Amino acid sequence: MQLILAPMQGLVDDVMRDLLTRIGGFDECVSEFVRITHTVHSRQTWLKHIPELARGGKTPAGVPCTVQLLGSDAENMTVNALEAVRFGAAKIDLNFGCPAPTVNKHQGGAVLLKEPERIFQIVKALRQALPETVPLTAKMRLGYENTNCALECAAAIAEGGACGLTVHARTKIQGYEPPAHWDWIRRIREAVAIPVTANGDVFTLEDYQDIKAASGCQSVMLGRGSVIRPDLARQIKQFERGETAVSADFAEIAGWIRLFFDLCLAKEADNKYPVARLKQWLGMMKKEFLQAQVLFDEIRTVREADEVKRILENFEKQQFELCR
Repeated sequence: MQLILAPMQGLVDDVMRDLLTRIGGFDECVSEFVRITHTVHSRQTWLKHIPELARGGKTPAGVPCTVQLLGSDAENMTVNALEAVRFGAAKIDLNFGCPAPTVNKHQGGAVLLKEPERIFQIVKALRQALPETVPLTAKMRLGYENTNCALECAAAIAEGGACGLTVHARTKIQGYEPPAHWDWIRRIREAVAIPVTANGDVFTLEDYQDIKAASGCQSVMLGRGSVIRPDLARQIKQFERGETAVSADFAEIAGWIRLFFDLCLAKEADNKYPVARLKQWLGMMKKEFLQAQVLFDEIRTVREADEVKRILENFEKQQFELCR
């Protein structure tokens, strides 16, 4: 059983990967995609996207971070993949699932699901060029407008030489609208000879149990659910070990919120990044936790990092007192 943290662009950057893998439960995380166009990226660019490469390809908690590439030019993707490996990437993942219109307009992400043969050629080119010791995997959706090519695309990935496939159980057009179609993951898993990881709408421990039962997969990728409920992976691992799954109280979560802000400040203290990222995260967590709504409301109009830090420290103390 493997739990993998999803590569959510603009949401799970290196700071969020650091935090969530510290909390525990994850066996692997995947970077936000590195877009491959006509250039060959420098070491500085790779480290900007995946600073884990400077630490042996792992987060500070020791969780391996896979490098994800997005593009459609097989030759240039191959050259860049080899450069990523030279700079420390131990595993490469290919993005055939991003639904962003700008990305799809430039022939990247989910739009390639219209062209199974092109997917096959991309996967094959990278597999033939990469060292045998470097695993190559891919992530896909069920299709672009519909599921007509889902099985063909999955077969193209497997036959191209990938050793694993993650399936987000929606088409591009379906976006993130519920429900995720877990039965389709089972159909794909039964049609290919490589391991399949299930992904889509896992927000609770019960969702995890349900997606495993519906898909037949042992490995599950957690996305938005692990951001909204940051101890979700830890709960799942407790369950899988036969232990009682215990939800974090908000005093513990408040400590994680403060730590996250400190990590954001350590990364970029001289711009809007730390405050903007914190508001983004709280904006998601407030759907699940009333306390996150309260904190979000308190900092919503605050722009100065020092003031936000003061608010977070006071909030953490309040939550600790309430949970004593």
